[in-house]
Amino acid sequence: MEIRFPASIEWQGGVPGHLRLLDQTRLPHEEVYLECRTVSSLEKAVRELSVRGAPAIGVAAGYGAVLAAQEALDRPGPAFLQEVRALLDRLGRARPTAVNLTWALERARRVLEEKAAAPPREIAAALLEEARGIHREDRAVCRAMGEAGAALLPRKARVLTHCNTGFLATGGEGTALAVVYRAAAAGKEIRVFADETRPLWQGARLTAWELQRAGIPVTLLCDGAAGSLLASGGVDAVLVGADRIARNGDFANKIGTYPLAVLANRHGVPFYVVAPLSTFDPSLPGGKEIPVEQRSPAEILTPRGIQVAPEDVDAWNPAFDVTPAELVTAVVTEKGVLSSPCEEGIAALLGDGAGKRGEN
Repeated sequence: MEIRFPASIEWQGGVPGHLRLLDQTRLPHEEVYLECRTVSSLEKAVRELSVRGAPAIGVAAGYGAVLAAQEALDRPGPAFLQEVRALLDRLGRARPTAVNLTWALERARRVLEEKAAAPPREIAAALLEEARGIHREDRAVCRAMGEAGAALLPRKARVLTHCNTGFLATGGEGTALAVVYRAAAAGKEIRVFADETRPLWQGARLTAWELQRAGIPVTLLCDGAAGSLLASGGVDAVLVGADRIARNGDFANKIGTYPLAVLANRHGVPFYVVAPLSTFDPSLPGGKEIPVEQRSPAEILTPRGIQVAPEDVDAWNPAFDVTPAELVTAVVTEKGVLSSPCEEGIAALLGDGAGKRGEN
């Protein structure tokens, strides 16, 4: 069974052109596309989660560099370069936790500096070529991660997921959900239990929508019910993505991942992290150094505009939590599976390319 996905991120035109994004805040009820023609519009889409998921943010950022160049095309020489650099810095501050954002922008900056003496339009064209390369690479990386992870699942597998890690979160099939899609394509019988993923319900709104569209059985559950499900023996593996992985294997992911890892460990259920090499940040020694984004209390107090708490109640709303490496069974990457992730294993996996990726 091969699954076809709609394009959630797509560059339309050449130079000039624009970025077309499937607005994830409108799913599952409406399929609405945004047209981003400026860095400001893309920055807003990233901050407001119209585009989300670390790899997808990275792909979008690559195209964002082209938008920056287009905005500055009428500026002469040094003024063009100065304006583009400023716009890239602005976009880089849109969300602090996902390392793929800065990784993609660093790739764009290298192109900008290498082509600094060229005419602005030529630089913009080179940035578009780089962005398309990032997008192509992500598709290939998703496929490779999916195939590597699918091999870890039994012929009949019940998997538990958290947040959304499919084509909506990447430029390809996904990270953790790519494992599901590749396993299904290989003929395995897969059933997914999807956490709601509060406070924004990415599991309920996005993962359930994706899996239903793909024809894969999915059962939704409250985040707080995951422990009971794991205790019942009803799960063969937990699959999650990651937004940043530190040098020692600690990783940040959507809030609620850490307790899920603790529960999986308690009940002897394999806990797999599926993430590309671009998500590793060897500049950070451990999870304590990972910046965690704090979001508006309104997401908890008035979700989707509905007042669910008394007036004037405070809310604490970190978007991510950090899970220690000791709770991870294995990390699935495009280069293979890293069992019991540790600093030495990660360094060997990244190899000489660790210092060349530019995310640090």
